[in-house]
Amino acid sequence: MTRLARFVRLAIGASALLLLVTAAAPSMAQQVNPTASAVKEQQLLQELNRIQGRVSIPDQRSGVLEQPAGREWREFRNVTLRWIGGIAIVGMLALLIIFYLSRGMVRLQSGRSGRTIVRFTSFERFVHWMTATCFIVLAISGLNVTFGRPLLLPLIGHEAFSAWSQWAKYAHNYLSFPFTIGVLLIFVMWIAGNIPNRVDVDWLKRGGGIVGHDHPPAYRFNAGQKAVYWIVVVGGLLVSATGYELMFPFYLSGIEGMQIAQMVHAIVAVLFVGVMLAHIYIGTIGMEGAFEAMGSGTVDVNWAREHHSLWLDQENARTDGARPQPSVTAAE
Repeated sequence: MTRLARFVRLAIGASALLLLVTAAAPSMAQQVNPTASAVKEQQLLQELNRIQGRVSIPDQRSGVLEQPAGREWREFRNVTLRWIGGIAIVGMLALLIIFYLSRGMVRLQSGRSGRTIVRFTSFERFVHWMTATCFIVLAISGLNVTFGRPLLLPLIGHEAFSAWSQWAKYAHNYLSFPFTIGVLLIFVMWIAGNIPNRVDVDWLKRGGGIVGHDHPPAYRFNAGQKAVYWIVVVGGLLVSATGYELMFPFYLSGIEGMQIAQMVHAIVAVLFVGVMLAHIYIGTIGMEGAFEAMGSGTVDVNWAREHHSLWLDQENARTDGARPQPSVTAAE
């Protein structure tokens, strides 16, 4: 009886030992297998510094909570972009203030003639103001994304800032469509008059009438206006393309491509704002009579002679050959 009990205990112990060895064999083989998927070097490199889990929704990309490119993008958005935008916008405002205090408004040296000439048609002015209005709203709502939290939030509080940011987002998204249409129309309308030529080189050498009191000849658009035109066209189409990629995510690229698109979108946008501040300055308080071109569509003949003499000559020659509809009329 004692021998039988001893045999039973021995059999049970042997069975337990065999069971443990069998269960441990797969894990031991996996640890020493250099080709197993769990220890592939490439996979380890790809997953380095990533925080990723499993999700139940169809889009498995949402399981990635953090990845190296995301940290770099966050550093750009929270630090680098604010420096770029601050320098571009505040720096431009400071330069314009200094320039205005030292130079003042560019006055009409010969005074007003009492006669006007059509500068822009009603359709041209409609496209300009539609695009300009959309741009102002887009600029303000876009700057809110970068500067709103550190500058505006402490002033108005969380609840007001949340409501403002929500409406700013809606305005930014929907007004992007008429803005893009306006940029395309501007490109088509004025491309013929914005091709650089030799006259532009002389205009730049002589300061364009802004520096000093010289008035170099120019056609319908001088070199400065041509520069603004191409900035609007190229910059506008670039921010539109990158903006639509962000509005409709994952259609053209993954998260890394969208981060690059956002960086390009933001940099071009803040530089765009800086240039437009200079454009607004010249068109308002910087030059006497300039606003009338886009306000009423007509300008004083003496203004045209001082700033766009070659264009005035062309208009006079065209009018002389196309009577009885003169383009030069008496001012009211």
